[in-house]
Amino acid sequence: MNDFHEQGPEAGDAGGSDSAVIAAILRIGASLDLNTVLREVVDGARAITGSYYGAIAIWAAPESPPLFVTSGLTPEQFRTLAAWPDGLRLLARLRARAMPRRLPDVAAYAHSLGCSPSPIPLPCPAFLGTPIRHGDAPVGAFFLVGKEGKEGKEGGFTDRDEAVLVLFAQQAAASIAHARAHRAARRARADLEALVELSPIGIMVCDAGTGALQFFNREAKRIVAPLHKPDQPIDEFAESVTCRLGDGREVTLADLPSAERVRAEEVEFSVRDGRSVRTLLDVTPMGTPEGAAETVLVTIQDLAPFEALDRSRAEFLGLVSHELRAPLAAIKGSAATALGDSRDADRAELRQFLRIVEEQADRMDGLIADLMDAARIGAGTLPVDAAPEEVGPLVERARTAFAGKGGRHAVVVDLPPDIPPVMAEGRRVVQVLDNLLSNAARHSPEASPIRVAVARDGAHVEISVADAGEGVAPDALPHLFRRHVGADPRGRGAGLGLLICKGLVEAHGGRIRAESAGRGRGTLVAFTLPVAEAESDAPLSAPPPARRGRERTPILVVDDDPNSLRQVRGALAAAGYAPVVTAEVGEVPRLVETRKPRLVLLDLVLPGTDGITLMETLPALAELPVIFISAYGRGDTVAKALEAGAADYIVKPFSPAELVARVKLALRRQTGPGREPFLLGDLAIDYEKRRVTVGGRPVRLTATEYGLLHALSLDAGGVTTYDSLLRQVWGEDAGSSAQPVRTAVKKLRRKLGDQAKKPKYIFTERGVGYRMPTTGA
Repeated sequence: MNDFHEQGPEAGDAGGSDSAVIAAILRIGASLDLNTVLREVVDGARAITGSYYGAIAIWAAPESPPLFVTSGLTPEQFRTLAAWPDGLRLLARLRARAMPRRLPDVAAYAHSLGCSPSPIPLPCPAFLGTPIRHGDAPVGAFFLVGKEGKEGKEGGFTDRDEAVLVLFAQQAAASIAHARAHRAARRARADLEALVELSPIGIMVCDAGTGALQFFNREAKRIVAPLHKPDQPIDEFAESVTCRLGDGREVTLADLPSAERVRAEEVEFSVRDGRSVRTLLDVTPMGTPEGAAETVLVTIQDLAPFEALDRSRAEFLGLVSHELRAPLAAIKGSAATALGDSRDADRAELRQFLRIVEEQADRMDGLIADLMDAARIGAGTLPVDAAPEEVGPLVERARTAFAGKGGRHAVVVDLPPDIPPVMAEGRRVVQVLDNLLSNAARHSPEASPIRVAVARDGAHVEISVADAGEGVAPDALPHLFRRHVGADPRGRGAGLGLLICKGLVEAHGGRIRAESAGRGRGTLVAFTLPVAEAESDAPLSAPPPARRGRERTPILVVDDDPNSLRQVRGALAAAGYAPVVTAEVGEVPRLVETRKPRLVLLDLVLPGTDGITLMETLPALAELPVIFISAYGRGDTVAKALEAGAADYIVKPFSPAELVARVKLALRRQTGPGREPFLLGDLAIDYEKRRVTVGGRPVRLTATEYGLLHALSLDAGGVTTYDSLLRQVWGEDAGSSAQPVRTAVKKLRRKLGDQAKKPKYIFTERGVGYRMPTTGA
């Protein structure tokens, strides 16, 4: 009994007059605080009946410990009673009764129930108790112990005492219900206020009559902060802000509540000195049931990010138009010249025109590929398939490609002999170097060489490309890798090349930077790639034994931490697996479909969701073993992940050897008994091969139909509800209508040769969902 409440003060002498009863009931109803109500009830009943001790126990839920208030016990007696192991048992027995109970000896009654002796030697065994009920539901128990009789002797409780106790119990039940309702209302109000305060939309509440601002949430304060002077009173501020509505009207912020209802209107807020902000405004009167408006709700959304996005789009369109216009002009000019020549052009001239057309078409093809890479970078879906690569051959391939495209600059390479292999996709690294070499050539004289240097930098290898050209102003350096054109459209940041370099390097888990001492003093661009760490002393330049003679097993890694991605990718590649990495949750279904991984390594905490929810709701992960990787190693978190169906759970930090061992174990389990085919009559489902047959005949199913059959077979013997099937097969955004499930089941039955009226495989549970019998049925 460890949830006892501190006892109330000792009650006074008995005084059982009706006026005392009425006064006590009035005190009980005067408060909405639950603890105060309980104390008034127990003190009032004890005072009126003249009992020695009183107690009241209230349960919030049947299985929860009670809230317990006593009166008349000393602090030491209270602590001793709270530790009595059979106290809750006795209280539960009293709560279950429907009628009051009077006992001449409470100790004997407790003994008859098998309770241990009371730890308090009560000198007064008389007992009076009654259940507290609200409606038909038991709320708690209320009892009094011991009563002084005539000439100071112990007496027993009377019928009047019982009537008083029942009356107080009824009053207590009503007051407890009111107190709980009040507490629930306060909690709901607090939750609503927190929700409004943290809303990403600015919210203001104004008085409908006076226009006075009554409430500003955090986002509203942020939006109007540029217009608000420090220490300016809110009323003065509301009068100083002018709102220019879409129809040309201008009103102050204080007058806005008197305007007619406004819906999604772009409005400019401004003050006299010219400061302004643009917002999307909604004004909604909040009326009483009688129709009169008491308050006005004003919501505002900051339009500055949308305006910046529009500017970025315009800049990007201008960039794309500029880049594509040059090769188109060359192609059109060459074709027009060749076609418009009145004389017969010789073969050499025609070949020259066609060469120009081919070169410019290749240039356009490269520009389109760059645009697609830039779009993938912006969406965070640029794929990189890394493996151990030697740096020297990559640099040489890039230098050869640069020279083959007409590069006239000498390329000087400084490559120390002890540079270790890096984790990289060779084609992409060559693309980065080619872009950097071309960029350096455009901004430096032909007589000056371009220098490529390679150096070990801790757990990374740094590759730099330096020129002795026009350089970059210090204030322009931070903008070199931006998506769109900066202030200088002819500068190094004007194209897509550096943006793509940044995206490719970061997709490898590296970083890219630029240095320049200023205009005319050259530029250096350096990027890093992670070193391919070996699990043994064997040289990494040779392919791992697991890769020889067979295709590498693909494993999907989903993590938004670049350091973790790099570590996991390196360990898997060194062990002979083919890691497929992504930081974007939305990219998982496509990668599962196209790369067909055998296992998924999933971070527990992801942007906008968590790994457990993703595993339970994403159909693409339904058939794959999932190993969680997380810094959270608490037992309840691990248990929750395993209960949700995870194959394993690895706590950061971990060694590459541990990771590879866990992966190997999970893959062995995948091909073990847990992945054996599902057999039901003539129906067979081979989970490993995603193959369904009926009587040995292959059945061609769509992805949705197979996902539906897979979900039902895994839950064979039980009923799978419509909601569960919608989540597992169609995802979280499928809605709540069961019609897609019914339609898919109808098509699935037809392909399996099953009939709804006489089913063999899929049975309908009307109004609930579907079920499949177990394989032994």
